[in-house]
Amino acid sequence: MRSILSVLMGVAVLLVISSCATTEPLHEGELKLLKMQVPENGNLRVGHPYKFNFSFKSDGSAEIIRAVCICPDTGPRAYKPEDVRYGSLGNFSLWLSACAYESHRLECYVDYVSDGKRQRSNSVYSLVYGK
Repeated sequence: MRSILSVLMGVAVLLVISSCATTEPLHEGELKLLKMQVPENGNLRVGHPYKFNFSFKSDGSAEIIRAVCICPDTGPRAYKPEDVRYGSLGNFSLWLSACAYESHRLECYVDYVSDGKRQRSNSVYSLVYGK
């Protein structure tokens, strides 16, 4: 009984340590994209615009200038984010179309200004299938 309890305690300690290691704190002025919500489960009609929603975390001093999305067939394209809501957890939306039939990975990042410096966020991506 005592050895089972010590094993369970060891597992609990490892879980706490690993969860702390995976949640990196933001650097001052940093903005990190967290998620891209893709409409229609990613099964989109080519050439038809859809509203994509994004979430991000920030320390509050970052201001988004533009979003850049990349389809392998078209390369990078810049977009003006809409409905931007700032805060420690923020969100915005973009109107985007599906990638062409052979390319399915849609990758996006934002350019933002913090403390007078222009910076680039991390990228988020999703699989988007045109039909």
